[in-house]
Amino acid sequence: MKPNLESLRSEIQEHLESRGLAVFHSYPRTDESPAAVLWDTARHPDYRLFVAAAQAAGAHLISFFAREFSGELLDEALDRLQESDLPHEDRRSFELRLRELRAYEGRTCEIELSFDLAPRVYIFDLRTDWFNDLNDLLDTLDESYAGEDVDEEEGPLGGYYSKN
Repeated sequence: MKPNLESLRSEIQEHLESRGLAVFHSYPRTDESPAAVLWDTARHPDYRLFVAAAQAAGAHLISFFAREFSGELLDEALDRLQESDLPHEDRRSFELRLRELRAYEGRTCEIELSFDLAPRVYIFDLRTDWFNDLNDLLDTLDESYAGEDVDEEEGPLGGYYSKN
């Protein structure tokens, strides 16, 4: 997979237009619907196959999303790291990896194409390896978060009961 999807981003835009498809610049749709069907980008990473399938299914409109990597995500991750229950050695390793990822700031880290064919949304979601690594780190941080979990402290009535 390309470490920087910037050139692929432009290539996809040109390809969609050359195929006569309307391009709708959208927000990501991956988590939008329980009816989402994800394309297998691991075994079939060529977006042209997805576009051909969309056209064969009768799609005339393709939703197009490209995520530019922001340092704000790293800042939030570093804050969460400080509040985590990770052992010191792991915390140091995570901190170093998060700081290394700062080099990718401003680069395209995810491209998502999608089309609707009722009742489903068909999605092609391509991410860089380093963005996947970051998401794995964030999942680990979420699992080891030392902050208060409000849901666990609330009872069946949403906290409106006496703990006496």
